[in-house]
Amino acid sequence: MFLALLWKFEANLFLAVTYKWRAIQYGTTWYHSHIGLQAWEGLFGGIVVNGPASANYDEDKGVIIKNDWDYNTVDQLFMTAQKDGPPTLDTALINGTNVFGTDGTVNQTGTRFNTSFTAELLTDCADQVSVAKNFWLCAIPQNACSENANPTNVKGFIYYSDSPSTPSTTAYSYTNSCIDEDMSDLTPIVSETVSSPFYNKSEPVSLGKNGGSLYRLINASGVVELPHKNVWTYVVIETWMSVPHPIHLHGHDFVVLAQGGGTYTGDVTTLASPPKRDTAMLPENGYLVIAFKTDNPGAWLMHCHIGWHTEERFAIQFVEQYSEINSLIDYDNLHANCKTWDTFENGLSVKEEDSGI
Repeated sequence: MFLALLWKFEANLFLAVTYKWRAIQYGTTWYHSHIGLQAWEGLFGGIVVNGPASANYDEDKGVIIKNDWDYNTVDQLFMTAQKDGPPTLDTALINGTNVFGTDGTVNQTGTRFNTSFTAELLTDCADQVSVAKNFWLCAIPQNACSENANPTNVKGFIYYSDSPSTPSTTAYSYTNSCIDEDMSDLTPIVSETVSSPFYNKSEPVSLGKNGGSLYRLINASGVVELPHKNVWTYVVIETWMSVPHPIHLHGHDFVVLAQGGGTYTGDVTTLASPPKRDTAMLPENGYLVIAFKTDNPGAWLMHCHIGWHTEERFAIQFVEQYSEINSLIDYDNLHANCKTWDTFENGLSVKEEDSGI
């Protein structure tokens, strides 16, 4: 994900800003705020950088974003998350819409997402092949990852006619587990061959509670310097906690070398054409091994993309080619921006209570 290239924040609430960056990481992704839990309050959107595609298509319908949602704001829920772990959220949305309540009842509220196409579709649903004009689009929250009070009614319509009607299609079978797609199904369109790693440094992290009995990830340093250019860096992440974590790296796509349960033994699945991602799942009581090439100078965050966990300091920062970074920074603009933030912070008595990332 390339949002981290837009690392400058703007503190003046009435200031219009135009961001410019080199769109070198292609694909369908999203932009979002990285201050507090703003992204989980809705400050996000879809973005597409065209590049090599895995399949041909006739009509671009834009980005469909699925996210969980609660009647309480995430800031209201944050204290509960810090004390007791992630709370159960009320429902989920497809592109910002969904119904709430039982289908067919007068007290159901909201509207379903729908989108239309111009031709009839032949679809393969599990073991059956069917032809239809109206299909359910189901976004089923995986309760193995996070609890949701409305997991079976996050639906929209895809229709191939003038207007939608209630579909009769049935869902395919799936496994309710918090794991990635099988690595064998994730052959990259643009492949790379990974060489041996250049670095070897341990950064142990522990989970504990602070003086206020709030969960925090504790890391002695949190910063790893990568001074050399164009070398492969392996990152081995292991956990003995029974909670899975989606691990995201800023500034790079990465390749997945190994992933599984238990203790990592040092084996990799393949160094030739491994799956390429910008986020991959660290399984509960398991490990994730990724690699990236140091070809993009910058200060790049790697973190769990569960909002609560990011705020609780589940993150580490790679400082890549520090000697090259200075020439990339507009210090006048940076200092002016920080001064504006200081004025805003002091004027409203803003108190930072989270990790700051």
